[in-house]
Amino acid sequence: MKVLLAFVVNALFNFVIGLIVAKFLGPEEYGRFALALALGLVIQTAVFDWIRLSAIRFYSQRTRDNEPQVRATLDTAFALLAVGLTIVVGAVLMSGVEFGLSHALIGLSMATAVINGLFDYSTGLARARFDDRQYGRLVIVKNALSLALTTGAAFVFQSAKMALLGAIVSIAGSIVAARRALTDAHSEPKRASFDLGRSYLAYALPIITANLLYLLIPFVNRSLVAKYYGFAETGQFSLAFDLGLRAVQAIGSALDVLLFQIAVAAHEKHGLDSAKEQIARNITIVLAIIAPACAGVVLTLPSVEALVVPMQFRGPFGQYLTLMLPGLFALTMINFAINPIFQIQKKTLPLIGAALIGCAGTPLLVALLPRGADASSLAIAQSGAYVAAMVALIGFALASRPRWPGLRDMGAIALSVAAMVGALWPMRSWAPGALTLATQIIVGAGVFGALALSLDIAGLRAPVVAKIRALASRDRGEAEVIGKG
Repeated sequence: MKVLLAFVVNALFNFVIGLIVAKFLGPEEYGRFALALALGLVIQTAVFDWIRLSAIRFYSQRTRDNEPQVRATLDTAFALLAVGLTIVVGAVLMSGVEFGLSHALIGLSMATAVINGLFDYSTGLARARFDDRQYGRLVIVKNALSLALTTGAAFVFQSAKMALLGAIVSIAGSIVAARRALTDAHSEPKRASFDLGRSYLAYALPIITANLLYLLIPFVNRSLVAKYYGFAETGQFSLAFDLGLRAVQAIGSALDVLLFQIAVAAHEKHGLDSAKEQIARNITIVLAIIAPACAGVVLTLPSVEALVVPMQFRGPFGQYLTLMLPGLFALTMINFAINPIFQIQKKTLPLIGAALIGCAGTPLLVALLPRGADASSLAIAQSGAYVAAMVALIGFALASRPRWPGLRDMGAIALSVAAMVGALWPMRSWAPGALTLATQIIVGAGVFGALALSLDIAGLRAPVVAKIRALASRDRGEAEVIGKG
């Protein structure tokens, strides 16, 4: 559970840091910052993400002790790719070719891709070993440094370049702090195996390709916003997507940190059928958290915008985020609920087909939807693309005969979300503010939680009640000790 807490803290800090940076940079400079970060994320996904995915799936405490060639292969592959990427990007920049971003921002994007790729690989290693301490150290140090350096650079220089540099130094500092503990004995480059690397790449390549295609959808849309409406509107569009994505996917990622590793362990110990059963339960849990979260965001958005969104972003933020939320829900379900069906069976090729359908839907929707005074049509097209990809992926999954959540659980989730929406709907007319938001959260969580437990969604009632009783017993025991003292 400590790793889950660390993940939630990381997501919260990312959210807060993103808001602070946007406030200090302003819409236009934040537009450049967001576009450079998006480019870095595309590069990172294309070049390094297969190593992180392979670590999560194939590395463990057992392989650390008995199969050092696994870690040696992953480490060597990362080093070679980092050197190769540096050479290629350097050659492109020295060629004199002009791009939409300055050469300095492109260079910083490349550096961000390398250092953030190494950070994600490091957290993947800690996660695969269930090493809560090192995972927490990586996250805490990175966020502490980023809060000082990234936001500090944005405040002092009001420059996208300096903010990116602050982010790079922050991530590097966290890796240095935890690198020693994450180093494995006997994982020298000479133990690296080309055959192992090739098999890992074959497993991860479809996932990477699909993720890259999903990343290209908002990246292309941001580029179109910059072309048609300027960098200031790109900043408005980007903040809504970035913060919405972080908020919704942080929840899915926090669940995935535990749930997918449990499915992998079930596969190792009890076989594929047991893993399929766990994946079905995981899907139920993810849906039971993501569905009310997305509904809650829509219903609480006026207060959220009034309290945390910088003044110069208000209005467009709420408008764009509302239009993007269906797509964010679909993308989160793809990554953390449906993809694991294919990952656990090591048959990941259909992921590419679904992503291609999503990408094909983007230009079609952009062409069909009328372009207005702002980028609303692009936000709708983006959501439509992700929803189309999710529907396609579910269709592909049917062919593999997976275990699916029971109709009873699906109906219980729908009923609980509907009850929550019904309870919060009258509060839409309340004045936005902290009291309204707190009331909405308490009422919404209370209504959904009470119904979810009473209907025993995913069989969670027994473990939740047992946990509450254990905490209550511990508190009573501590009170008795204090009383006797």
